[in-house]
Amino acid sequence: MNKRRAIITVLITVGIAWGSLGAMLAAGWAPKLGLDLQGGFAVTLVAPEGTEASTLDTAAEIMRRRIENLGGVQEPEIAVVGDRAIVVQLPGVTDRDRALQAVGTTGELSFRPVNGEYLTSPALEDPDGDHPDGLDPATGITMVDDVTVRAYLYDQDEIFVYDVDPAFLTGADITNAKAQFSQGGVSGQWVVVPEFTAEGGEKFREATKVLAGYPSGDPRRQLAIVVDGVVFSAPAVAEDVSPTEGLDPKSVVITVGTSGEAQQEAEDLAAILRYGALPTTFERERVESVSATLGAESLKAGLLAGLIGLLIVAGYMLIYYRSLGIVSFIGLTVFGSLVLSVIILLGQTQGTTLTLAGVTGVIVSIGITLDSYVVYFERIKEEHRNGRGLRQSIAHAFDTAFRTMVTGDTVTLLGAALLYMLAIGQVKGFALTLGIATVVDLFVAYFYTRPMTYLFGRSPLCEGGVFSIEGAMGKSSVDPADAELIEVDA
Repeated sequence: MNKRRAIITVLITVGIAWGSLGAMLAAGWAPKLGLDLQGGFAVTLVAPEGTEASTLDTAAEIMRRRIENLGGVQEPEIAVVGDRAIVVQLPGVTDRDRALQAVGTTGELSFRPVNGEYLTSPALEDPDGDHPDGLDPATGITMVDDVTVRAYLYDQDEIFVYDVDPAFLTGADITNAKAQFSQGGVSGQWVVVPEFTAEGGEKFREATKVLAGYPSGDPRRQLAIVVDGVVFSAPAVAEDVSPTEGLDPKSVVITVGTSGEAQQEAEDLAAILRYGALPTTFERERVESVSATLGAESLKAGLLAGLIGLLIVAGYMLIYYRSLGIVSFIGLTVFGSLVLSVIILLGQTQGTTLTLAGVTGVIVSIGITLDSYVVYFERIKEEHRNGRGLRQSIAHAFDTAFRTMVTGDTVTLLGAALLYMLAIGQVKGFALTLGIATVVDLFVAYFYTRPMTYLFGRSPLCEGGVFSIEGAMGKSSVDPADAELIEVDA
């Protein structure tokens, strides 16, 4: 390595590290923080005994797609724990009830013919008191949805109870659904447009033929759209629908409304229909919330611990290795800038979040990269004490030291990879940052530490004075005459 090449290599490496971090920060990018650092909540859902592992995996994936569809959630962590539990961590969630509904709602959909509807308030009961046997709307009794039998179901506002017959078709007959704003009518409204399977479309057509056979105004002309045992809406078949032809399934829309929350309701319903029902029911066992204030305090404490540790080890390196301590101190800023840049980039492109465990991984990685400096500097000492000239020691020691670094970092990297694959929850964050830091350590060692130490070895800081590299090397144990032979051999 010559001096010009060393200078160019150092400038490019430092420029990439400091420049990339500076550019990201200037663009307003920052690490996406996890639940424990920015607040949010976690919920534990438990499936019935005997639920198969494949069923839990399917449910977890459906939950993930639903949550990501909500928006405003940074990298939800959804993991199967044990034999029948799923733990969902949702950092940065502001609408807790909406997210809980998306996670825990099974999403069972059915289209059921209506026999009648009844007001649930005694003050609003129908004049004839025509309520089905066994149903007292004033008591608000719980009614179970079974798509194969007749049932009494509340509407979403619990104002009406619907008397419904077995379902004409279910969510299995729907392939897709999307929310959109319809310009029809006076003011326009939000609707959900479902897409049926070929068989489901025919089922729907046949259902509307039956309903169209009832006179206009008859409640039996209504088709209840039921989601998880609640009647979401019960539109009546239009008067122009023929009882011999039915309604075209390609023209079906579910009207949500024009209220301020209509768009949200339409998008949520579309997500449930689009991603399908959960394959099993879940009980909400525990909900844990982390306030944004507590998260900020955790982040501050983690950063403070890292800064204190960095200052301590930087001070030790300056005292013990003199001017080489400057090499390691600047190297730590290069290392830290690269690690932070990678974390920010992953957050922006992959949604990866930085958790407190991840911060711990970064702090631990400081020790890993410092260990690489110690290996190299101690190898320089060993070479010099064995009689090799200082500049020759710097150049010759790196190859041996780098092999040691690669061996040590490979073990750490394998451990981080295994930990990431086998662990759950925040431990994955620790493994990820540790793995990133290990790779960055090797990059910095080869493209920064090697050329920078070479340049220091050819500067006034190499020899002479207590703070020089020579001052940190100690005395040679080789006879000066033998040292000359070593110099010639080098």
